[in-house]
Amino acid sequence: MASAVKDEQAPELRGFAEVQRLAYACAEAVAGRLVPGVTEREAARMQRDWLRERGVRDWFHLPFAWFGDRTAFAGFKVPLQFFPTDRRLEPGMPFILDMAPVHKGFTADIGYSGCLGPNPLHDKLLADLEAHHELILREVRERRPLREIYEDVDRLMVKQGYANRHRAYPFGVIAHKIDRVPERRWSPHVFGFGTQSLKGLLSDALHGHREGWSPLWSPYRFSDHPPRPGLWAVEPHLGFRGTGAKFEEILVVTDSNDSEQSAFWLDDDLPHVRRWAEERVAA
Repeated sequence: MASAVKDEQAPELRGFAEVQRLAYACAEAVAGRLVPGVTEREAARMQRDWLRERGVRDWFHLPFAWFGDRTAFAGFKVPLQFFPTDRRLEPGMPFILDMAPVHKGFTADIGYSGCLGPNPLHDKLLADLEAHHELILREVRERRPLREIYEDVDRLMVKQGYANRHRAYPFGVIAHKIDRVPERRWSPHVFGFGTQSLKGLLSDALHGHREGWSPLWSPYRFSDHPPRPGLWAVEPHLGFRGTGAKFEEILVVTDSNDSEQSAFWLDDDLPHVRRWAEERVAA
């Protein structure tokens, strides 16, 4: 791993790693409380309450929860459809919890895929996400243009027999840059997004436009540039016949000439990474 870079940037990266772990701890805690009949709105509120009890006062975006075919964004055509609904969880139904807290000025944006009981199709999607985890890291280290990496992710999904569901996100993004946010005791949000974080993303977009790069990793021309150093929240999202699954975690990109140090996942001890390791051992 890129331990030298991690050690060199430890104070900065540690803050991002801590809030990412806090978010995943929230996801696992809330997932453990989900039962038949719980609604998406209730699951989103559980995430908000759990994080607020632990000091979170600001957000890149407020928590989302998607149940059943909404995990594959079935029929999504407008941004308002992403917000939690009164859809109730049922046995065997997949779910995704997605949250982006800001804590002590550090940001994380995570996605946690689970299922209420056995679901072999969902298990298969989760297992097949590992190949995307590996492909993205490898090609970022090769300094391939972000747009080309996006297209390679698309091709891999087609080969696996899945549909690309991150195309349903605004601008079709598979990732976006994250950064430090000025600490506030309370920060307002607009359409579910924290105003401080939106200001930072807009500033990056304007700055990047002048220099020929974008803080949004999309299939469009504005992402036709090599990976920009910084922290990226990456979320490949697979869909198959009304079932969706994804991971979302922080990828660190540096300007190092050393391949391993040029890009690395911030934390190797996340739920989906542990799951893949356990599956390899079991096989």
